Amino acid sequence: MASEANSRVLSSFLDYLRIEKGLAPLSVSAYTTDVRQFAEFLEKHKRTLPNARRTDVRKFLQQLFSYQVDGRSVGRKLSALRHLYRYLLLDKKINHDPTLNIDSPKQWKVLPKSLARDEMDATLAAPLKRLTAPARQTKTSLELAVRDRAMLEVFYAGALRVSEIINTKLEDLKLEAGYMLVRGKGDKERVVPLGRSAQDALREYLVQARPTLAAAKQTVSPRSTATAARSSPLLFIARGARKLTRQRVWQMVRAASAVSGRKASPHMLRHSCATHMVENGADLRTVQIILGHADISTTQVYTHLALDRLRTVYRKHHPRAKTR
Repeated sequence: MASEANSRVLSSFLDYLRIEKGLAPLSVSAYTTDVRQFAEFLEKHKRTLPNARRTDVRKFLQQLFSYQVDGRSVGRKLSALRHLYRYLLLDKKINHDPTLNIDSPKQWKVLPKSLARDEMDATLAAPLKRLTAPARQTKTSLELAVRDRAMLEVFYAGALRVSEIINTKLEDLKLEAGYMLVRGKGDKERVVPLGRSAQDALREYLVQARPTLAAAKQTVSPRSTATAARSSPLLFIARGARKLTRQRVWQMVRAASAVSGRKASPHMLRHSCATHMVENGADLRTVQIILGHADISTTQVYTHLALDRLRTVYRKHHPRAKTR
């Protein structure tokens, strides 16, 4: 059956990614989702992954666009398929690569969505503003709001990914020096600078909120009713020093951005950081380092922002560029 053949191919491909390529679990999970989606598409057409044709890949991409999947996501799926068929070709399980000569759709070059600066300001201020009503102030609501504000500031200051912010350790934070160490994709470490606003929010979180969040629930026993405190090596924690989940962070960002009328994701905060830096004149090489992109071609999606600023500065300062 087609499903059984596809399952075998997918299983061997994922083993290759984990063992030979050494990819992180999140990356392997993303590949799994993308390849499995293509496999399901092929099964509806009575085909399997090894005998897929170029027309099948094109039809799959066209279907994604018809479902209004954004261009960057489509590009990621095509990239996953290219890795799959390169592996199958090298392993001599196929004779041709159906992803060859498939051009990248123009939609992939659209700048990732980001928040405007006033929307970003409103999002950063949202957690503490939610506490204006006394009825909303519970035992740990203030501590959670302080934590959320610090997380939003760090997201925006350092263009972090969700996995990076929930896995950052206390020892990675070099607050007095104004930076933190971040382990990104492929366990690559990079230095992320922190602005004054992020530093202040982190100090408030570490002093006023984190100790309370690390305290466990009261345990009643014949000998003691004291509140115990749990330890965690992580910088940002949930109640009882538990590790934050990706879903909880997404919910927090979505709720904070709602005050500006947007439904932002953590990745939009990452893009907002890069976008606003380029708009203010940062060179792409610097933005590449902060984002942790292995190849500057990935960062070049922000090039048109740099060109827009270049034109603006040129028209303002070049004596022959001004209109008469």
